[in-house]
Amino acid sequence: MRKKRLFHKKAGAVLLPLCLAAGLLSGCGGGSTDTKTEDNASAGEKVFYYGDTTFNAENDESDVNPHNGYSGWACIRYGIGETLFKYSDKMELEPWLAAEYEMTDENTWKITLRDNVTFSSGRRLDAQAAKECLDDLVSVHERAKGDLKIKEISADGQILTITTEEPVPALINYLSDPYGCIVDMEAGVSEDGNVAGTGPYIATEVKTDTGLTLVKNENYWDGEPKLDTIHVKTISDGDTMTMAMQSGELDAAYGLPYASLPLFAEKPYTISSVETSRSFFGQINYDTPALQDEKVRKAIAMSIDKENFTKTLLDGNGTAAEGPFPANFAFGDDTVTAPKYNPEEARKLLEEAGWKDSDGDGYVDKSGENLTIRWVTYPSRQELPLLAESVQATMKEVGIKVDVNCSADFQSFLDKGEWDIYAGAFVCAPTGDPEYFFTTHCLDESSKNRGGYHSDKLQALEEEMKSAFDTEKRAELATQMTQTILDDNAFIFASHLKMSIVSGEGVTGLEAHPCDYYEITVDLDKN
Repeated sequence: MRKKRLFHKKAGAVLLPLCLAAGLLSGCGGGSTDTKTEDNASAGEKVFYYGDTTFNAENDESDVNPHNGYSGWACIRYGIGETLFKYSDKMELEPWLAAEYEMTDENTWKITLRDNVTFSSGRRLDAQAAKECLDDLVSVHERAKGDLKIKEISADGQILTITTEEPVPALINYLSDPYGCIVDMEAGVSEDGNVAGTGPYIATEVKTDTGLTLVKNENYWDGEPKLDTIHVKTISDGDTMTMAMQSGELDAAYGLPYASLPLFAEKPYTISSVETSRSFFGQINYDTPALQDEKVRKAIAMSIDKENFTKTLLDGNGTAAEGPFPANFAFGDDTVTAPKYNPEEARKLLEEAGWKDSDGDGYVDKSGENLTIRWVTYPSRQELPLLAESVQATMKEVGIKVDVNCSADFQSFLDKGEWDIYAGAFVCAPTGDPEYFFTTHCLDESSKNRGGYHSDKLQALEEEMKSAFDTEKRAELATQMTQTILDDNAFIFASHLKMSIVSGEGVTGLEAHPCDYYEITVDLDKN
């Protein structure tokens, strides 16, 4: 039998017009900002306006139901739902809705819930309610089902017992993922995807691609929320959001363009920034014949100038990446090596692979066809169009033509197979544990292994990882797994995000967090 465990584990060219147009079209649709004077709040009521770039279908956040894709991020970010465990600023596990846990054997986890928590529906949180939520989660959410590997859940008062099909060392970490928000299944899910959670705020209106309205949870278990009403506005266009902050239409904003941040560097504004494990990277489509050649993949990797991208285009608001995890993690960038930017070597590799500029048009070709990369990405993350711009310029230097398709409808191109490299943003270690990235992106069974990547070595390492409870061993395996995908050039990591939230005058309690989950909390206030 294992004794009760402590609640901390340490993580150790110009851009194509198409891309610009896509950004503007996706940005303002539903993201217009109502002025504060239009609000019909009663005198003395505290009303808060928050601009955000992420609450939209493009980011798989179409509502706040944590069992629907990545909508759990909206549920937890906006203070609607909470998980059994959460992360400190140092990415250490600590209790939240749960008071403690213990392992009775490698497949059995006994979790004791707090006894003073109620849902916004009025129902008391007990083990039966938590069981109903988790049962529904694994029945409808493929990623959660694959992560948790739950065989059975039993409820006895405040004791929730989870039995897994096999050892899942990172179970508590996975339960801290936003999909793990505990919601009242008895109250159900509304037509607009609303749920009854345990958080400090209750969603009264949920509109995909537009935003949502939150009101204070008068019966919140962990203190009194300071604000009466919060309006979350989806504003994907950076200029629109910047003007809204300057005019005072917004009290705070997440996702402002980097070029705008200096405008808010002095009082009355404050900027909260933090390094995160959100990485911007390209995923290779192995169905593309040219990309099945390892020399071509390596040449592409050596054609991306990460340092210039982060220092110039991102204005220092990010760090160049080797792999999926930042250097401050025990399994981070300083433990692995990726191909360095080297245009001359990239040109040699392409020639060795049979790609030469035979017609003098500036692009390498073979059998009469130019080497053309269909680069698919989306505009709601400002770094991604900038990365496409950078890649288009530097790959042209080595003779590779890049056709950029930057669209909010990027998924349709992926579904039709009309892509060669897909560039996206992903929080690679949101639970402080490395396995998450590999299980979501790199394995045969991974839901986001869009390019059909396979590695016998990686599969074997994952077999070790999934049964390794020792954190040092997990870090060692993570390093080996990262080096494997880098050696194969199956993924090309460009940068890690430096996340910033701008607050206006009088705003307190809004802090950027390394896991990028917690934004609107009980501490948020406006004086």
